[in-house]
Amino acid sequence: MVMTYTITRKSLLYRSGLGFYCVNHVQGCGHGCRYPCYAYQMACRHGRAKDYQDWCRPKVVGNAVELLTRELSRMRKRPDSVHLCLTTDPFMKGYPEIRKLSLKIIEVINSYDIPCSILTKGILPVELADQKVFHGANRYGISLISVNERFRMRWEPWAAPYDARIGALKYLHDQGCLTQVHMEPYPTPNLIEQDLEDILQRVAFMDSIYFGGWNYNPVTGKFPGRKEFYDRQAEILRHFCATRGIGCEADT
Repeated sequence: MVMTYTITRKSLLYRSGLGFYCVNHVQGCGHGCRYPCYAYQMACRHGRAKDYQDWCRPKVVGNAVELLTRELSRMRKRPDSVHLCLTTDPFMKGYPEIRKLSLKIIEVINSYDIPCSILTKGILPVELADQKVFHGANRYGISLISVNERFRMRWEPWAAPYDARIGALKYLHDQGCLTQVHMEPYPTPNLIEQDLEDILQRVAFMDSIYFGGWNYNPVTGKFPGRKEFYDRQAEILRHFCATRGIGCEADT
């Protein structure tokens, strides 16, 4: 277990620039992704992180539950859903207090009959399968861009191993929960040679998948035929999903 720090905020629930509602009840992320991480870049630009080391020391919003409850109770028109999280990870590996807080936040949101979408590079808790506590329309997702552990250790050094992520997602699926996979930023072959269909076969049980290219890194831009490569991967994805009744979206 790693020590976390605490901060306070004046607001928590917000509508993102992408158009959907989010909560980010943690500042920073212990997974230390090196893509580079867009959230880390923005945190540095706006003075919320001094450097990479500071970003990798997550800070919990100590008044998150109180803020969220007050904000939801005062809203005349409540969100159709709320996403956890856009700039951090709700179930980052090695932080049980963040895991506990995230479960509480999902429970609070669900108590207003608002479902959540969850995305993590950690391990989704088994507690989420309890539909007496958590909304049946919640959508639980993992980020998965490879199944090669050497690649993970290079680019997502302190995130959960791929097998552990997939196993936790499969458990929730088997309990009747909605599951999704977020396959972004998908690497070009000059970063790693891999077969997209091999990865898809590992998560063929999922309900939906989102696929996106690798941006914010000049290495992928140097790959000859980058656009054609991503177009081919999108076609592989669409065919795979169409033959299995899986929802898909590809942004290449």
